[in-house]
Amino acid sequence: MESGVTVRSGVVIPEAELTWRFSRSSGPGGQSVNTTDSRVELSFDVAGTSALSDVLKTRALERLQSRLVDGVVTIAASEYKSQWRNREAARERLAVLIREAIAPPPRKRRPTKPSKGSVRRRLDAKKRRGETKRLRGRPDD
Repeated sequence: MESGVTVRSGVVIPEAELTWRFSRSSGPGGQSVNTTDSRVELSFDVAGTSALSDVLKTRALERLQSRLVDGVVTIAASEYKSQWRNREAARERLAVLIREAIAPPPRKRRPTKPSKGSVRRRLDAKKRRGETKRLRGRPDD
């Protein structure tokens, strides 16, 4: 296994800050369905981590607010029969989740006006369309 979860360049969550729990996975299985603990729960304490700077930690806590329980985010993986593959899936999902949570906010939109030419073309098209529809009606007698 790796020495931690790489979120992006310069941000690595150390293995010591990750908490693993294993349990039996639900659903269909094979001969070993009732004997292997293949379901994985990966917990990461976002509020108490040292892997994120204060700015990134605040941003992550704000964006993950609905998923946190006492500052801890938990990811469950049980899509594979193998515990090892579920561990890898949980690591990858945690990395993606934290990467999106610490991403900088998008730039503010600069409001713009439509150009005079585009306004004129739009109004001309509306007039042409209205004229076409008017000509479809019954002739006035």
